[in-house]
Formats: sequence, structure tokens, C-alpha cells
Amino acid sequence: SASPPRENRRVCRPHTIVNMAQRVVPKLFAEERGAREEKGQNARLSSFVGAMAIADLVKTTLGPKGMDKILQSASDPKKVLVTNDGATILKSIAPENAAAKILIDTSKTQDTVIGDGTTSVAVLAGELLREAERLVDKKIHPQTIISGWRKAVKVARETLEASANDHRDNPEMFKKDLINIARTTISSKILSQHKELFAKMSVDAVLRLKGSTDLEHIHIIKKKGGSMKDSYLDEGFILEKSIGIGQKKRIENAKILVANTPMDTDKIKIFGARVRAGSMASVAEIEAEEKKKMKKKVENIAQHGPTCFINRQLIYNYPEQLFTEKGIMAIEHADFVGVERLALVTGAEIASTFDQKGSVKMGHCKLIEEIVIGEDKVIHFSGVAKGEACTVVLRGANKQILDEAERSLHDALCVLSQTVNSSKTVLGGGCSEMLMADAVDDLARKTPGKESLAIEAFARALRQLPTIIADNGGHDSSDLIPKLRACHHNGQKTMGLDMEKGTIGDMVELRIVESFKCKSQVVISAHEAAEMILRVDEIITCAPRQRTRR
Repeated sequence: SASPPRENRRVCRPHTIVNMAQRVVPKLFAEERGAREEKGQNARLSSFVGAMAIADLVKTTLGPKGMDKILQSASDPKKVLVTNDGATILKSIAPENAAAKILIDTSKTQDTVIGDGTTSVAVLAGELLREAERLVDKKIHPQTIISGWRKAVKVARETLEASANDHRDNPEMFKKDLINIARTTISSKILSQHKELFAKMSVDAVLRLKGSTDLEHIHIIKKKGGSMKDSYLDEGFILEKSIGIGQKKRIENAKILVANTPMDTDKIKIFGARVRAGSMASVAEIEAEEKKKMKKKVENIAQHGPTCFINRQLIYNYPEQLFTEKGIMAIEHADFVGVERLALVTGAEIASTFDQKGSVKMGHCKLIEEIVIGEDKVIHFSGVAKGEACTVVLRGANKQILDEAERSLHDALCVLSQTVNSSKTVLGGGCSEMLMADAVDDLARKTPGKESLAIEAFARALRQLPTIIADNGGHDSSDLIPKLRACHHNGQKTMGLDMEKGTIGDMVELRIVESFKCKSQVVISAHEAAEMILRVDEIITCAPRQRTRR
């Protein structure tokens, strides 16, 4: 057939295609305003690097021989924190990397829900992503890795649950379990040198709660001086305030009225009000009227019959004098937390109006007295209405030690209060991680295809936790971990790391026990965080909002 005339042929020139492409692809991001976009391999690499950097940051604090970090505020150089608590460290940093923020939030959640395992969850998630990076480099798709991980975490959790012990029906054994959990938790903290003392103290405080997880009943006060072994548990409530001048220092069978009301009315408190007086006599009349008003308020309070009046706000000299005349102990300027906790443990309600007799619910306790701790006078309430209330008095050389001791004790109290409700326990010292890793390895051998590589990677990540614990203690992990694997392979399923001797030991004999709920939550949270980060294939940074002048 004859070809069409040359002038009728359609000619496609290269520049025409380019122009069409420019029209088809719209400009999504205003890069000149600060918006950014990372895609594919770059986005995934950025996420991996950020998350692994966070894991490496807290890795050296893991285990009983973990190191501490000094956190110093840039805005206030005097503000210094010395801690090895993973959640405290991660709360204090503000990374720009999005994946790093996910890991920090996971650690915070672990701290809120359980109270311990904050470092473990960040480290395990970081190790999972390290393994995922190697698999992605081998051209294994992230969804294949995720599918393998989900099978692995299911088997790991089932294995952990099968190895758990429950002594709820045996009160004596259950209390021993709680003490062992407290010892294990405290052994990685600053309190480790006195772990027997603080373990018993923590268990006694938590058992007073009778199954409640409300730690508001346990009041922790810090007093400089002495050493940490001078700390003690007091069965009552201690308020860090002083009793009014000339008032009784001891009251038995006290009726306590807790209030949040102004008792300093020596000036007119109307916003924007101005009073012009023609003479000093007029000023004296105003003062007399104000005194009369305050006297009426004190009489309204006294009509309820309290023997102790505790106010959130200041009590000035005149009302304090009136309380003294009526034989009422007056305590001023108790902080918000102190007032609320005191109202809770004495059975009182915080009042602000007192006009109607019988409208105020008062608290009760058997004895109020002024005692001395170190060099400070404090008020001690014993025999309070809520019998579960108690106070832990911490002693130490400086503020940093006391703050870290408080954080360590709070972690132990949180774990114990959760264990009282969920009483299963598992063995620590890397034993549980090796059990889970062996079970996951068995699954990998039975699984065909590329998923088996992801399952093997999950097992390697689990084994990294005892490896890091051994390295942090200055021991040879390349020698200890193979020995531990061999022990588990030969049926010695209770073997773990003895960090005191730097060898393998029986965790049952060494009494190294952890909460099942804590260990299980670490595995689940770390897997979910790592999976979320692995699924990322694009990072979009939005442009900041432009300010417009009107």
C-alpha cells in the first residue's frame, strides 16, 4: 500500500513529550516554603537509622550493670539529671526523626502501663529494625518480613506464657515472688546496693493496697542527709509542713477539715477596686470590718467541730491567732498534691465554703504529731481512715541521688501493683528471651519460603537482649551466649546470665524473676513499633504555616 504523503504524517518530537509530562505531573509540595518528600529506599533508610540511633542511645543502660546518663538542660544549666531509666532519658530528648519519635512514644507507653521495661522495649525494637534492614537489602519485601514477624511473635508469646508460674493460691510463695520481682527490678537501678531493704519496703507498701493499682496512697518524700540504707516505710501519712505558732503539737482522735479557701483577707480583693479614705480613722474602720469578716469565717469553720484545719492557701496571723484561741491546729500552704492525697487517705473532702453546719465531710485519724526527719520538722498522721496509706521516706546525699531513687522505687511499685492483679511470673537474666528465641527458631525450620528468613531474624533480635546485658557488664558475650544456647538445647530451661559472677547460672536458685505481664508487653510493643516503622515507604514533611499580616 502507498504510504501517506509526507505533509500528512504525524511527527512526535522529543520536546513535545516532555511538555506533556510537565502538564500531567502536578507540583504537590511547596519546596521553597520548607516542604520535603522522601520516597522508597531513602525514606526507609531514614526511618531505620533514626530508630536504631534511639536504641543505641539507651542500649548501654540495659541490665544490672548498665551505665547512667547525665541529662543537662540547655535553658537551665543548673538542672541536671543522672539516670539510667530508659523512659526518663527518652522523654528528655526531642529528635527530628519521625521514626525516633515512634520509639520514644512506645517507651513512654511501657512506662505508663507497666512502669518497667522501658529500655528493653526500645532496644528490642531497634534490633528488629536492624535485622529488617539486612533483609530489605537482600530484596525481601517488607510485607513478607511483617508476615513472618507476626507468626514469630505469636509463638514467642505462647512460649513465654507456657513457661510462666502462678503462685496466687499460695500466699507465702506469692509474697516471695513479689520480693524476687522487686529485687530484679531494683537490681538495675541506683538502689541495687540496698536491694533487699527496698524490695521488702516496696512489697509491704503494695500489699497494703489490697489489690488496688492506685499508687496515690503511697506517698514518697525525699530528705537530704544520711545514706540510702536509712530510708524507711512509715505506716501513715507525712506532710512536709509545720504547725502554727503556739498551737498543740499533738492531737489524738483528730477530726480533720481540709480546705482550699483564702485566709489572708487583710486587703480588699476586688479586681480594679480603689478605696479613697479621707482620714486614718476611715482606714481603721476598713481594717476593723475586714477583721470582723475574717472572724465570722473562722467561726463558721469552728462550728463544724474540727480539731485540725489544713488549708491549701496561706493563713495570716489574725486567723491563725483565732484558731489558736479555739484550740484548733492550723496548717497552711499545703501543696495541691499533698492536700488531695491527705483528703483521700483521711476520708475528707476538700471544702471551700463553711456556712451550713454539717455540709463539710471531715476526715479522721488516730494521731497527729510533729516529728523530725533529718533536720526538718514534718507532721505525721497515723491511724488514718484509709488503712492502705503509707509513706516512704527516702534519704540520700544529694538531690540527684534522691530523684533517681524515687524513680527507681516508683518503677518497682508500678510493676508490683500490676503483678498483684496479673500474678504470673517468668525467669529473668536472659532466660525467657532464649526460650522464646529457641521456639521461634523451631518455627523458622518448619516454615517454607522467604518468611522463614524473617522468623529467624526475629529470633536473632531476641538473643541480642542477653548479649547486650552481658556486654554492659564487661563480660564476653561471644562466650556466654553460645554456652547459654547450649544449656537450653540440652534441656536446662532455667539457665540464664549470672551477672555477679559473669557466668551461666540457674535463675530459680538465683531468684531472678520478672513479671510475665511486663515481659510480654515488651515483646508485643517492640514488635508493633518495629512493624509500623518497617511499613513506611514515604516521609512527607509539611511546610510550616505562613503568617499573614492583616
